[in-house]
Amino acid sequence: MNTSATSFPRARPGTPGRGPGRCIGALLASTIVATAASAHQPSEPIEHAVQAFLEHEVQGMPGDIRIGVNRFDPTNRLPACASIAPFLPPGVRPWGAISVGIRCDAPMPWTAYVQARVQVFGPYLVAARALRSSERLDAVDVEVREGELSALPDNVLSAPEQAVGHITRFAVAEGMPLRASVLRQANAVSRGRPVQVYTQGEGFTVSGEGQALNDAAPGERVRVRLPGGQIVHGVARADGGVMLGF
Repeated sequence: MNTSATSFPRARPGTPGRGPGRCIGALLASTIVATAASAHQPSEPIEHAVQAFLEHEVQGMPGDIRIGVNRFDPTNRLPACASIAPFLPPGVRPWGAISVGIRCDAPMPWTAYVQARVQVFGPYLVAARALRSSERLDAVDVEVREGELSALPDNVLSAPEQAVGHITRFAVAEGMPLRASVLRQANAVSRGRPVQVYTQGEGFTVSGEGQALNDAAPGERVRVRLPGGQIVHGVARADGGVMLGF
């Protein structure tokens, strides 16, 4: 009696099998690629969120404020965000040309940036004429103008009372904006002049006379020689007196 054996093909050594795990992996990979290719964050929600964020940030700021937000990249491949959170990078204030950050936490975290411009318009001071160094300013020496403050240097003064009576630290050309750093307060105490000196304790104040040994504006340090020859240190007051500190 003849018996016949059925032979089955053997897997070749080193040839990977075609099991279900490989099929699932390939399916996941193709799904990820397809999802990435179709991902898109609409521009309008980003731009509206940045506009509202900046409007909140400038609340209470003096002057006429205008906010412009650039278009967010319409060709982006970012996953659509369920919760948009705008922010300003550390050290950046809502003034002039800025980059506003956009943070998304869900469904997939990402961060992007949108360019914007915050324009602030209002009054500012300029020199009404060429000013010399160490010159005391009068009302006729300054002029109020209107313009974009966000396009000017920092610390530009906005009212005449901020400058009148102050001393220029250096020369200023006619028409140049006046900044706080350009001016200093006039001296309240002059070197060699007699000054009234004061010292305070708990429940008492003692006053006397002395001689100032240096010029000083209000709040600046002064050396004073007392009648007995002792030299003490104090702080100049706006009224020309000196508050001593022992």
